[in-house]
Amino acid sequence: MEQRTDKNSYTIIFAIGMVIIVGALLAFLASSLKPTITENERLEKQQNILYAMGVNANEGSSANFVSTDEAPELFKQYITKQLEVQGGKAVENDQAYLIDVKKQQANAKNGGVRKLPLFVGEKDGKTYYIAPIRGKGLWDAIWGYVALDENMVVQGAYFDHKGETPGLGANIKQRYFMDDFIGEHLLSEGGAFKGITVAKGNADPKNEDKTDNEVDAIAGATITGDGVTAMIKKDLKLYLPYFQTLKGN
Repeated sequence: MEQRTDKNSYTIIFAIGMVIIVGALLAFLASSLKPTITENERLEKQQNILYAMGVNANEGSSANFVSTDEAPELFKQYITKQLEVQGGKAVENDQAYLIDVKKQQANAKNGGVRKLPLFVGEKDGKTYYIAPIRGKGLWDAIWGYVALDENMVVQGAYFDHKGETPGLGANIKQRYFMDDFIGEHLLSEGGAFKGITVAKGNADPKNEDKTDNEVDAIAGATITGDGVTAMIKKDLKLYLPYFQTLKGN
């Protein structure tokens, strides 16, 4: 008997079959690649944290990470503690780098307790406190790592994005922008948290005044700059109680 392949039922059965086959293949690939993806994410976080505290492969005006081969050993060498911060209290957690900032932000919005990862590093006799931050740019997520000293003065920063405009908002990951944050104060003289504003029309374009709580904005990237401002003020303020304990306040 001739098999009819022009009936609607055949088309539907064929489509269902293809969905099942493709779905099974994708599930298999996701499962088999998960260890590799997880490892790559771990290495990228280590590179970001190290970059923020000045352990990088920068040359000239270029911003470059240490290699993925070097990152695990350098992370062990320079990061002396991983902390989980809640208010003014901190406990050591050697898996703190696995804390998902995005999930913790969502948890806090739903009334839950937000876990704050903080990485303590030592380099050239100096202590660095590196905090991850996350926010929203023009098109999608932006994030970063900011290295601070015990006075909440910025010692280094790394920013990245998911889909900002090339040549405009995407330039938050360019070295000339990130380096502007070095030396900037997050606190006022009286110890109040003020953060850092990415300011259009900043009166200090050479960034010589490190106590004005401002850096110069990227031309044509106002909304992305506002996103950087917001995530610095919102996320880093949460660490203030912990830094106050370091000063004995």
